[in-house]
Amino acid sequence: MENYLDTTIDVYKQAALKPDVGLCCTTTPIWQLPDLSIPKIMQEMNYGCGSTVHPRDLVNQPKILYVGVGGGMEVLQFAYFSRQINGVIGVDVVDEMLEACDKNLSLAEQSNHWFKREYVSLKKGNALSLPVENNSIDVAAQNCLFNIFTPEDLKRALKEMYRVLKPHGRLVLSDPITQNPMPENLKKDERLRALCLSGSLAMQDYLKLITDAGFGTVEVRAKRPYRILAPGHYNTPELIFLDSIEVCAIKDPMPEDGPCIFTGKTAIYFGDQEYFDDHKGHVLLNNQPLAVCDKTASVLSSLERKDIYISESTFFYDGGGCC
Repeated sequence: MENYLDTTIDVYKQAALKPDVGLCCTTTPIWQLPDLSIPKIMQEMNYGCGSTVHPRDLVNQPKILYVGVGGGMEVLQFAYFSRQINGVIGVDVVDEMLEACDKNLSLAEQSNHWFKREYVSLKKGNALSLPVENNSIDVAAQNCLFNIFTPEDLKRALKEMYRVLKPHGRLVLSDPITQNPMPENLKKDERLRALCLSGSLAMQDYLKLITDAGFGTVEVRAKRPYRILAPGHYNTPELIFLDSIEVCAIKDPMPEDGPCIFTGKTAIYFGDQEYFDDHKGHVLLNNQPLAVCDKTASVLSSLERKDIYISESTFFYDGGGCC
């Protein structure tokens, strides 16, 4: 495992030199936005498992950091919302990927009248030691990169993202997660790790690493089926199911009673009063749904009231709510 990052660099060096359409399997539709034209080669080099571009994160010309640039598709999408010189910083450790991204951005400049190449600054750098100043970024993002890291390196990468974000800044992530325990032999397979397969963590472990890095609010925005590692194709005695998860971690202060993690739960009060107030900052209007974090859902459930309904997690949280 000591050289797994070298294997990763080699895999993505080859993917930069020759687009590998099957390398990842993004199930999220590509954004269709006015006057945005994405070159075909960017789509072929879209080495992610979801999307990290969410318009509600990208107001007031944010300063954006994107780690692991790939073919530049999401870098271009982020620039669409920023539109300022060096408004987007793209960081990658693979020289060939930086060169490919630069070339693709120049192509995008020809087909997008609003886009200027100077909107994006590309930098050679490692996610474990980012070439970015403290508290300087509004929105940071990575797509199917952190899944490659061992848990120890993932802790370092998350700490780096936390360091560079401004207070209340947002880290948007997309990674595969596993529904089944990953066998040790697959975890140690450097190539499978580089292909964003065997480094997959269980969702709760993944979210805990994020909150352990200091993020006080975490939103699970999407969870979709991604891949199956099947016996005969992989060295595993049973099927291993992978999902693709999209998460936003916000650099909010950590609450005294622990982080607020939203997984798409909803509370509805349907009693005889106009509203229900738990006197802890949560007011439920009669028969009006309120998105609640898992922590609030647990507290409300513990009241054992027959006039409050708490839904299961949908894993598609879309803003608003109790915190």
